[in-house]
Amino acid sequence: MAVNTDKNSYTIIFAVAMVVIVGSLLAFTASSLKPNIEENKRMEKQQNILYAMGVNDNESTGDIAFVSTDKVADEFSTYIKQQLVIENGVSKEDSQAYLIDIKKEQAKAKNGGTRRLPLFIGEKDGQTFYIVPIRGKGLWDAIWGFVALDKDMVVKGAFFDHAGETPGLGANIKQRYFMDDFNGEKLLNDAGVFKGITVAKGNNDPVNKIKDDNEVDALAGATITGDGVSAMIKKDLKLYLPYFKNLK
Repeated sequence: MAVNTDKNSYTIIFAVAMVVIVGSLLAFTASSLKPNIEENKRMEKQQNILYAMGVNDNESTGDIAFVSTDKVADEFSTYIKQQLVIENGVSKEDSQAYLIDIKKEQAKAKNGGTRRLPLFIGEKDGQTFYIVPIRGKGLWDAIWGFVALDKDMVVKGAFFDHAGETPGLGANIKQRYFMDDFNGEKLLNDAGVFKGITVAKGNNDPVNKIKDDNEVDALAGATITGDGVSAMIKKDLKLYLPYFKNLK
């Protein structure tokens, strides 16, 4: 018996069947790819942490070059000597600290819970680096990064990224020239008071030679994104101040 394809019931049944079939295929694909997605996230976090402490394949061209994915696990275990989680002022070792979701921890603290603070201690060329993850809000979406510090909370390297800032404007927080400006900047003033770093317009130091003014030069046309970078540095890095004071 021929099927009457002109009936509304046929259209509805066909649409439902297609939704079920496509939905099942998408669910199967997502489930199959989940291990690869998680592995890529793991490697990306390791690359970002290493980049902040200066372990990368950068050359003099100004481009960003991460440690390659086939080497990143070995490099991470070589340079990162400790992974800590600070909670309620107490630090404990945790080999999976780099997998902590900062977004979820911020939400937990906002709702009255206790936030866990990951901290990575690395060693390179005889220097000790303390790498801290940070996360904030740009113009359109989330921004985040890793900042490498010495024991005096002087910046030794930084990496920033974004979810959807404007290309050529706010998206330039991921450009090497912007990230390199943070090298040598101090988070504390001479009295030891935490000041953070402000991405400032017209700071009269466009090449960032002055490292004790708690400022770096802003990106043209990216005021709100720059304000977001300033805010996440001040908000998140200040949480680690008690740990650094204990180092002394």
